[in-house]
Amino acid sequence: MVQESGPARLLQYRFDGPEDAPVLVIGPSLGTTWHMWDRQIPELSQHWRIFRYDLPGHGGAPAHPAPAVTDLADRLLATLDSVGVQRFGYAGCSIGGAVGADLALRHPHRVAALALVAASPRFGTADEFRQRGVIVRSNGLEPIARTSPERWFTPGFAAAQPAIVEWAVQMVRTTDPGCYIASCEALAAFDIRTELPRIGVPTLVLVGAEDKVTGPAEARTLVAGIPDARLALVPGASHLAPVEQPAAVTDLLLMHFSTAWQDTLASIPVPPNPGFAAPFAPVVPVAEITASVDLPDASPTGRADRYERGMKVRREVLGDAHVDAATAASDGFTEDFQDLLTRYAWGEIWSREGLDRRSRSCVSLTAVVASGHLGGLAQHVRAALRNGLTPVEIKEVLLQTAVYCGIPAAGAAFEIAQSVIQEETTPPA
Repeated sequence: MVQESGPARLLQYRFDGPEDAPVLVIGPSLGTTWHMWDRQIPELSQHWRIFRYDLPGHGGAPAHPAPAVTDLADRLLATLDSVGVQRFGYAGCSIGGAVGADLALRHPHRVAALALVAASPRFGTADEFRQRGVIVRSNGLEPIARTSPERWFTPGFAAAQPAIVEWAVQMVRTTDPGCYIASCEALAAFDIRTELPRIGVPTLVLVGAEDKVTGPAEARTLVAGIPDARLALVPGASHLAPVEQPAAVTDLLLMHFSTAWQDTLASIPVPPNPGFAAPFAPVVPVAEITASVDLPDASPTGRADRYERGMKVRREVLGDAHVDAATAASDGFTEDFQDLLTRYAWGEIWSREGLDRRSRSCVSLTAVVASGHLGGLAQHVRAALRNGLTPVEIKEVLLQTAVYCGIPAAGAAFEIAQSVIQEETTPPA
């Protein structure tokens, strides 16, 4: 059964398997659809009712971007609530694994057992994913689609299975660019390294031995941090291990969830279905899930609060590499200035709600050109790209400065901006 959820906070999903069986939720990787799990379904659906979902804008799902992993997890819970699923097992690949880890942290009573496939407590660096967003915003998804096979599969598999490689490329090509960029932002901000000890459900960490994206090192970090976790290393597999080594992944999932649920099956509620006699007795969940309430951020008042908030915004806008270089170069003479810059410019002005970051970048570009401080223009062009401005929009801002700030200033600005844009938006070879 396939369903397309209408409201923006629900996800597109499908069920496979007996309606009276306990539910196993399976989550996809970035740029894929629920079809990445097709070869696991025949076996898994003999034991569980499989619930698969698509990320927003993937696989024809409604294009409602979700810029945070917590947002994806909340939408998934809302979707499960809408079909009466309270407690479930969860297996997810890559960003799908991040969603599962978030659920285990924030809603542990909902998750009976967990499998993290090709996952990590932190996916690379924030700069890497925000840079990927810049490339997609400037060039579309074709560069990402073209290079996906080398990230997802081992070279031998890619050479031997051209049809699967083309299928993978088409999945990326048909993804909504805005939703893909939002997912990149979600991964850029995801970091649960200090929270791993709080994951209290039986966890399988499964990774392809040749995964270059989230490989064995990241998997071992998860296993070391999660109290009840086991590691499964799949030979001959890269990032999309469920596609590349379907039988091995299926067997590992069957073994893990059968063992992990052995003592808890009787307490896993199943969706109500008058036509079938449920073999498990539903129980009242430990806690009811209520609609999430968005609370306004408290205004930072203390010096430390402003500094921490400012450093977070500064890194998001300028990138870790730039901020790390600036702070590393600081000494006793300049550290107070760096502190002032972080607290005041980033912790107060850039953190205000009156303008979004795109608008602030437009203002900053104009102010830098108008003041003639072109030495700082390159970093503001990079920040504008990260904040969502396209090269065309940056061009329009600089054309506007030509009228009000003068042709010479705008001409110099165009030269700097052109170089930065070419550097930042050119896809990797």
